[in-house]
Amino acid sequence: MNPHLRRRTLVTGTAAAALGGCSARPATGERPTADPAPVPHPAGVTTPPPDRAVFAAFDLPAGRGDLLGRLADRIGAVHGSGSATVTLAAGASLFDDRFGLTGARPRRLTAMPSFAGDLLDPGQCHGDLLLQICAPASDRIAPVLADLGKGLAARWRIDGFRQENTVTAAGLPSTRNLFGFREGAGNPDPADAALMDRLVWTDGADGEPAWTVGGTYQVVRLIRFAVELWNRDPVPVQERILGRRRSGGASLGGEAEDARTGYAADPDGAVTPLDAHIRRADPRTAESERHRILRRGYSYRRNDADQGLIFVCFQRDPESGFAATQRRLTGEILDRYVLPFGGGYWFVPPSPASLATLTGRSAPRSGPVSG
Repeated sequence: MNPHLRRRTLVTGTAAAALGGCSARPATGERPTADPAPVPHPAGVTTPPPDRAVFAAFDLPAGRGDLLGRLADRIGAVHGSGSATVTLAAGASLFDDRFGLTGARPRRLTAMPSFAGDLLDPGQCHGDLLLQICAPASDRIAPVLADLGKGLAARWRIDGFRQENTVTAAGLPSTRNLFGFREGAGNPDPADAALMDRLVWTDGADGEPAWTVGGTYQVVRLIRFAVELWNRDPVPVQERILGRRRSGGASLGGEAEDARTGYAADPDGAVTPLDAHIRRADPRTAESERHRILRRGYSYRRNDADQGLIFVCFQRDPESGFAATQRRLTGEILDRYVLPFGGGYWFVPPSPASLATLTGRSAPRSGPVSG
């Protein structure tokens, strides 16, 4: 149960007991109040990421809002078959006057801005809709994408994989990126429901439209790696740039991969340089704690000159989550080896049906898959 709803239920029950003179039994003729239904959450967010994924952005043709209903139906069928996990997300451009959705736009949804060091390709950015399709093998994804893309105008697509798709010592998802370092350290625990409520899922307290409650904001960044340039540097130099050991992911300070020890004992950066990537991204202060994001990225390789990272993260607010973190990274040494060139901001509804109903389409037969 959503903690906010649980808290409200407990408070209501306590007040009723007090007014009833030590008895919580309802007065004659009154019906007991049932517990609120659990708030649904979208698939493909907190569940362990499979080995393969495709991220495909589309535009919705004018006058074809009905396709959202078809997508909801077909995604329900995919989840029912167990062949893949599909996460449907909506871009800011969907909420214009083409479909009458202007008033339904999630409060914090905008087009992704360009940050320092970006060289964004308009042909590989944004989109009305984003499909994240994940599965253990690519051959499961291809037919799902072909089916879900019917009637939509393709905008861009990128295929991802998780090299050494394992877990950390604490059981959190981990992978090794194309720079040879482990990804996933410092991630919040997706199995911690209270933490996910605080960092990831939207609720009515944010002033969001009612249909968004239980959803989340998704940021995707396509980042090209200069792998050949990176490999010219010796491993100790790479480790100081990132702030971690290449072998097992432990921090330069010696803490385990999953440790979140602060840097108070190293104020001058003698152990972990002040401009090390992990220290810039997460200073581990009380202020930066509220900026934490749930990362769920994949590597990609189109050819030797075009390979890198599909950075993916989820949060309640992309401005206080991803953007705040990104601004701290401005000017870091790692900038020399990476080039962000595409991606965007999207909102993931609690279920595909909740997005479809905005255009007057009733909920599909198949229910949502949480995770």
